[in-house]
Amino acid sequence: MFNKKITQSLSKSSFIRAMFEEGNRLKAIYGEENVFDFSIGNPEMEPPAKVKECLKKIACSEEKGMHKYMSNAGYDATRKAVSESIKKDYGYDVPFSNIIMSVGAAAGLFVTLKSVLNPDDEVVVFKPYFAEYGFYVMHAQGVLVEADCDEFFLPDIDSFKSVITAKTKAVIINTPNNPSGAVYPKEVLLALNEAIRQAERKYNSDIFVISDEPYVKIVYDDITVPCVFDCFDKAIIVNSYSKSLALPGERIGYIAIDPKIPDSQLLVNICIFNTRTLGYVNAPAIMQKVIQHAYDAKVDIDDYRERRDILYNHMVKCGFSVKKPQGAFYLFVKSPVEDEMEFVKKAKEYNILVVPGRGFGMKGYVRMCFCISKKTIQASLPKITALAREYF
Repeated sequence: MFNKKITQSLSKSSFIRAMFEEGNRLKAIYGEENVFDFSIGNPEMEPPAKVKECLKKIACSEEKGMHKYMSNAGYDATRKAVSESIKKDYGYDVPFSNIIMSVGAAAGLFVTLKSVLNPDDEVVVFKPYFAEYGFYVMHAQGVLVEADCDEFFLPDIDSFKSVITAKTKAVIINTPNNPSGAVYPKEVLLALNEAIRQAERKYNSDIFVISDEPYVKIVYDDITVPCVFDCFDKAIIVNSYSKSLALPGERIGYIAIDPKIPDSQLLVNICIFNTRTLGYVNAPAIMQKVIQHAYDAKVDIDDYRERRDILYNHMVKCGFSVKKPQGAFYLFVKSPVEDEMEFVKKAKEYNILVVPGRGFGMKGYVRMCFCISKKTIQASLPKITALAREYF
């Protein structure tokens, strides 16, 4: 009766959202202060003061035409601000004409995939990866192909080479990574680009690197995130302000297309066409204005670092195996039992909600998000200790 493919996909739908909804159910029963929900990357922090001030000013503005349609690519002034921010952060020139404002990174990824893929083209992702990638690729009529990472959650180049075929059209990378918190160093990205060059020569093909970068501003311990435009021949950045400005509900982001891609302006025009015809039309007008004036605002990274250290240090102290995240706001914890679903179930007995690793293409792990309040993290520690005693 309904779309069969989507109906079948519902059973594989996001573990993250499922645990988030379960958290809401448990909070209604036990009280919010007695449920420790590490499931979803929904920042507890409020947006920076500069963002709030801009929003107030714009909302009260008497400027004519504030709420009308604009170019499907977005306001030129906002696109210029994004171009300037890329130049400021990386020293790399991306003309504003190669920037398309998007309805968050999710829409940006879908528009990009729809613009570069033909039916049955393959898209490579590295495990672990954000689960929704599979659905974006499916909707773009592509095929998702998984490659492995090494023990530090960095792309395994040999594994990547083994899955490339004549149908490979794109590679999605996510650094800092959700769920592992790993930051891919420049030498790994350059090695990946060389493997792509070899495949392009072998198959006489074009392979695009789509860099999903919502956490690029959330890094710790003086770690630097390399600019993908410096590392790849055909790179496209998809970014959002959901995490860097704590605005996940406002759905504002952008697509930045490297001008050195052959026929890059044609690709820009295809992305603009898809922005319109997929039903997004344009990114929200008011939030574009906010980004134009407040793109350089920042959330308190030291606050995130403190939350990371509290949770990470306690997990290690309790005996859990986990790599210290270099960026983003997640711990990817090795399950103390082979089937992480069993561990997820046991954790729920202590009102601790975590997301199973199979939701990120990697069984045997769970993800814990530390962008929740410090108060909740602190209150969870005795429960985590009690949970650990079940295994260690």
